[in-house]
Amino acid sequence: MADTLYHALVLNLHQPHGNLEHLLQHNEWEAREILFATDRIPRSLVDYPDVGRVHLALSATLLETLTHSDFQSRAYGIVDCSALIWNLCNSPTINMLGTAYYHPVMPLIPPADWPAQVERWRGFARRLFYNSDFQGFWPPEMGFCMEMIPLLRRMGYRYVLVDSEHVQPVGSMRWEEVRYQPHIARYGGEEMIVIVRDRDLSNAQESGMEFDWFNKEVRERTKNCDFTPLITTCSDGQNGGWFRNVTPGSNFWDAFYKPLMDRARISQDAIQPIFIEEYLDRFGATGEVTVGPGAWNTGWHHGNDFVQWTGTQAQKDALTRVDEVSQAVH
Repeated sequence: MADTLYHALVLNLHQPHGNLEHLLQHNEWEAREILFATDRIPRSLVDYPDVGRVHLALSATLLETLTHSDFQSRAYGIVDCSALIWNLCNSPTINMLGTAYYHPVMPLIPPADWPAQVERWRGFARRLFYNSDFQGFWPPEMGFCMEMIPLLRRMGYRYVLVDSEHVQPVGSMRWEEVRYQPHIARYGGEEMIVIVRDRDLSNAQESGMEFDWFNKEVRERTKNCDFTPLITTCSDGQNGGWFRNVTPGSNFWDAFYKPLMDRARISQDAIQPIFIEEYLDRFGATGEVTVGPGAWNTGWHHGNDFVQWTGTQAQKDALTRVDEVSQAVH
């Protein structure tokens, strides 16, 4: 087993356009839960500047809402949205990932629309998160295909996050080598680092887990590693009772991540949180892989062939209309 086990935590935060405003008017408690879950992130990390390391991907539709003066006034008695944005920007424990503006499943929209989605998000987010250099890209819903690589490289991204279900080694690699090392993927004369999300551990992160279980599971999964492993877990950060629970000691931060940070602080033998770019600077990327088209799993959907968004006739008709509108615009 490797001397040190590194953990990269990634949380996705998204709300559709107008959703929080609608909830605040018609289902205030759910709006409160979402706002509390978002505000809880920097608050939970404030006492851990030495060991807290969290990657966040925020859709522009969510950021639009949080920065709108009317919404800020309506939400002020719940969460101070201006202070929340400031804390997200200035916390040394938070690393911002780039994403696409309207949270589209990128491989399902016309490639002609990709640049606008990526460029517009960067332009909007750069004004808010002026301390960030956005080295990593979070594909909405982890929807990825290799054809995206040239655009992401042109936009200046160093790495992209992908789901372990879709990663295949070009050469010979053991199971743990595929899952717990950054790799290189090549397409169209460009190459990009891919960071592999452990689907099983991420499922546990989303549904609820204790640190002791996670610690044992990670050590079992990495026991044959003859390299320094990077264990990457990714999930939504504001959905479900595990993240929304307001009872102290009964949510992701109190029951899992604070105990992880406490252990990391007192022992170098404990699992150590790390920013992905810090790991890359120290250990680099190893081996070449291909990444099949697909997304992360949601509910009972496995994410292969984007079945969550293409399975019904209504969904297929909607995608056809998206393509028709794109052709008319371009």
